[in-house]
Amino acid sequence: MDAEVQHHHPLPAEPQRCEALQAALDLIDQGIILVDKDLKLVAWNRCFLRLFDFPPEMAYPGAPFESFIRYNALRGEYGPGDPQAQTAERVAMARSLQEYDLERIRPNGTVLSVRGLAVPGRGLMTFYSDVTEARHREALIREQNALLEARVAERTAELLQTNAHLRQALEHNEAIALSLVRSEGRMRLITDSIPALLAYFGHDRHYHYVNRGYRDWFGIDPSKPESIKARAFLGEDTYSRIRPYVMQAIRGSAVTFEYEVQTVHRGLRVARTSLIPETSPQGEVVGCFELTFDVTDERLAHDRMAQAQKMEALGLLTGGLAHDFNNILAVVQGNLTALAEIPALSPYLNDYLKPALDAALRGSHLIRGLLSFARKHPLSSRIEDLNLCLARTATLLRGVLPDSLSFVTEAWPQPLFVCLDPNQLQDALLNLALNARDATGGKGRITIRCSQVTLGPEAAAKLDLVAGQYARISVEDDGCGMDQLTMDRVFEPFFSTKAPGQGSGMGMAMVYGFVQQSAGAIELRSQVEQGTTVSIFFPLPASVTLPADPVDAPSLAPEIPSEGRRGLALLVEDDPGLRQLLRRELLDIGFSVIEAENGAEALDLIDHTQGIELLLSDVVMPGSVDGLQVVAHARAMGSIPRIVLMSAFVPNRAVAAEVPFLQKPFSRAELQLALSSARS
Repeated sequence: MDAEVQHHHPLPAEPQRCEALQAALDLIDQGIILVDKDLKLVAWNRCFLRLFDFPPEMAYPGAPFESFIRYNALRGEYGPGDPQAQTAERVAMARSLQEYDLERIRPNGTVLSVRGLAVPGRGLMTFYSDVTEARHREALIREQNALLEARVAERTAELLQTNAHLRQALEHNEAIALSLVRSEGRMRLITDSIPALLAYFGHDRHYHYVNRGYRDWFGIDPSKPESIKARAFLGEDTYSRIRPYVMQAIRGSAVTFEYEVQTVHRGLRVARTSLIPETSPQGEVVGCFELTFDVTDERLAHDRMAQAQKMEALGLLTGGLAHDFNNILAVVQGNLTALAEIPALSPYLNDYLKPALDAALRGSHLIRGLLSFARKHPLSSRIEDLNLCLARTATLLRGVLPDSLSFVTEAWPQPLFVCLDPNQLQDALLNLALNARDATGGKGRITIRCSQVTLGPEAAAKLDLVAGQYARISVEDDGCGMDQLTMDRVFEPFFSTKAPGQGSGMGMAMVYGFVQQSAGAIELRSQVEQGTTVSIFFPLPASVTLPADPVDAPSLAPEIPSEGRRGLALLVEDDPGLRQLLRRELLDIGFSVIEAENGAEALDLIDHTQGIELLLSDVVMPGSVDGLQVVAHARAMGSIPRIVLMSAFVPNRAVAAEVPFLQKPFSRAELQLALSSARS
């Protein structure tokens, strides 16, 4: 990937840069044209003019792109039709500055590949490639492949037929024997052209035939199959693993199996081999046909898909569990808090109630970690400079990292503005740095650096991103590193390499969930005893609007009714225990309470109940109506002064900015703060 990462360097003086750029463009064998937002020509090269036979005088800075389209239309480049309409249609498409990728055939038979790329804030760059020869070669290859398949089928049938005749009359017909030799030569030519390993070995497991694939993989001579020993070219370990399958084939059963094998030029590959026994007329196994394919890429794709599906399944499972446990913890925490406020129970506060409350709070933090992994923890994303986020986090880290450990930060020379939740980023960097501290034993080196990188198509695809500009923040250590099995599981919830009781196993899972929820990606590189580097990529926004400085303003929220001026509150919550707890809290504050256990019931109460002063609703509820729909209906009615939403997590739809949101579980103080800021 590093080969595709491009860093920005200062450019030469403008005139020299323009001359060098034009000279470079003219050397490119693709036609290139860049127009601005007004479709005026900014840059081009000679290949563009040559591909379309445009007169050179047509191209000059500021030339209208429409003139090239009209020139083509007038000479019939776009086929029969009104040139004026053809010109207008293509100019309109170009004016949209939308990216496109297409092929078209010129009247002279030339096939052109045309690809338009939007240049943000600049205009449109279009690349024209002459792919005529490539298309001709592709057609020729298809024809040759079809011919080869027909020849393989024809020759295979011929060989089988010849072998049958040979077994019947080998001692009496020398002509058939000669025919077999000729057929074998033709068959070798065919099998050597197949992208697979083909072989035949007898019942004694001695090779009688191998194709050229064996030479490519193992460097052995296919003209001397009798000298080939599987144990020698496979290696003792690989041979011992596949030997049971070979013996099964020798006993008469067709078998297919996969295994890893070391090759001469391509390194370690994953092979899939099929063994098909050949039997005599008497039913005895006389040998086996062997067919081997390279399935390394297929296996890697399958493993990546399986890992993605596993992480998605874990996300769904943890998200559902976290939602339910948050409701449970909310009931436990709320009732324990109420008990702690009873004067008669004060003797039991420190020994019984406070430890239980602390345990409930720890459970709440653990559930928030699960929600982060499941990407259902609400983010407060805004435009931030990644350099400043690193500086703030570094200040915290220097207070917790030991003096025996070398800690270095490297900022990017220019601001790196990205859209993210700075608090979540800080938590992620703290987790990564503390993991690095543990990996080094507190005596190594940790480096956190910010950079701007360009990901090409191949590097971006490995990270499930699109090619383009990204901000990267990396945490690097020289600690103990990880093996492949650990790397495969490091982002799973509750997975930890630490001793029991020394970690929850949620740190890396929280990092994974935050990065995925921020539309970013993580790259993990590690080797045992050689350290670990965790790189996080965030997309750079096309344009940056910095948030305004906060201004102190008087609150416009109405006061909460006192106990002497109680209003009517509609409480919408599907969990009975939590609904009972919240009812008591609202009654203590001074509200009268009516309840709904689902969204449909809440809509009915809103429509038929007068004087509701407060709507406190859960977001996720059973049935077809959720809390967001209840709030939307209440706001449309306009008769409820205060509206507050609560949930263990926020679903895909955004909560309106004007509606206060409570993250379950929450305290009475948090509830009162939300009610004081609530308005319709």
